[in-house]
This record gives sequence, C-alpha cells and structure tokens, in this order.
Amino acid sequence: MTSLPIESIRDVRAHLAEVVERADRDDIPTVITRHGREVAAVVSIDVLHKYQEWEEREINRVIDERMAQRPAGVPIEDVMRETLARGE
Repeated sequence: MTSLPIESIRDVRAHLAEVVERADRDDIPTVITRHGREVAAVVSIDVLHKYQEWEEREINRVIDERMAQRPAGVPIEDVMRETLARGE
C-alpha cells in the first residue's frame, strides 16, 4: 500500500488550501494527526462518494446473505436492524 501524506492539525491549519488542492487535483488523501495519533483525513469528494457507494453495496450484500439464511417468518426489517446494529 502506498504511503499517504501525514500532517499534524497544526500543519494542516497552516496550509489547508494546499491539502485540499492535493486531495482534489491528485486524489491523494492526507491523514491528519493530533498528538501523533491519526484522527481524520482530507479526501476528495469523489473518493468520499465512491466509499459511500461501496459501503451501501456491502451493507446490501450482507443483508441479502442474511435474508437467504433467516428463519421463516423473520421480517426483513428485523434483519436490516440487526445487521446495521452489528456495524458490519
């Protein structure tokens, strides 16, 4: 896996426009740290949308699998609620 730029919150504040431009233009996320611990990332909106689409497909896949394995009479709402509660 390619190493991503990592910057402290202080550094990001000092040149936020450059960090956003890098994410937008080059699709390179920047990991933001606080006291040396990774806490956030700046990503392009395209990357965020792709992640959201993937997450929705993955949730639907898990729900479909559970629906195929559910005991008779268990409503889809219960399967969905349980799946989302598990955070899978």
